[in-house]
Amino acid sequence: MDEKELVQENSTEQKPVDRKLKRKWWFRLLKKMMKSRYKEPRFIYLGEEVGEGGVLLSNHEGTDAPMSLEIYMNAPLRMWGASEMNSGLIKMYKYQTRVYYHEKKHWNLHLARLFCLIASPLTNLFYKGLSLISTYRDANFVKTIKESMEAIKQGHNIVVYPEDSTKGYLSELEGFHPGFVVFANYALKHGYDLPIYVTYFRKSDRTYIIDKPFMYSTLANQGLSKEEIADKLRLRCNELGKMYFDAEGNLIENANGQTNSENTEA
Repeated sequence: MDEKELVQENSTEQKPVDRKLKRKWWFRLLKKMMKSRYKEPRFIYLGEEVGEGGVLLSNHEGTDAPMSLEIYMNAPLRMWGASEMNSGLIKMYKYQTRVYYHEKKHWNLHLARLFCLIASPLTNLFYKGLSLISTYRDANFVKTIKESMEAIKQGHNIVVYPEDSTKGYLSELEGFHPGFVVFANYALKHGYDLPIYVTYFRKSDRTYIIDKPFMYSTLANQGLSKEEIADKLRLRCNELGKMYFDAEGNLIENANGQTNSENTEA
């Protein structure tokens, strides 16, 4: 084969299949514009890449983790989010000013109110394009479960940010809300054993670490409560956040100077 034929052969190599959900044209344009703010992270997979019909658990890091997944992860994703962020502009404005920016990010309340006069309309537009699955803190959570179940049946992955952010978004997560366990248990009873991927986004070096998946049935068979399962995965999430990798993606060390690339066998 001469040089010309080699070049032609290489030029016809297939590009990776785009597995992202097909968003509306205006939302795709919006995401392209947002790439100047949200740079592509380095994805490190400790197991296989994310497939279909699973659950991803992630720390939040403000808007950086959700945007990094939506813009750059090559997988079909549907995200859970507070119902207040998916209930119209007025409710979103109130939630963003007092809860998100003031209580979680510790902004001055008056500054948050001024900022959200601009931010809330843009965020409202973004969430319409994102097809966010609303979550609730009352009996309406059944709506979340049913909508998520339909997404799983279509091969989508559910992304959950379960951290307890009462004190803000911390690098060392102090708690996981167990709603995702309730959903995974519901799915198992209906014949879907969900793989659960624990992930961690480290903003300092823009590294997104994705653990090999736990199968929910294996976790459930340990006889743990939903709170204990949630805490087990929270601890694993914190472990991921302390892992560092060389240029080839090999684990160097975590914060304790120890290598730890295997998740605990469920």
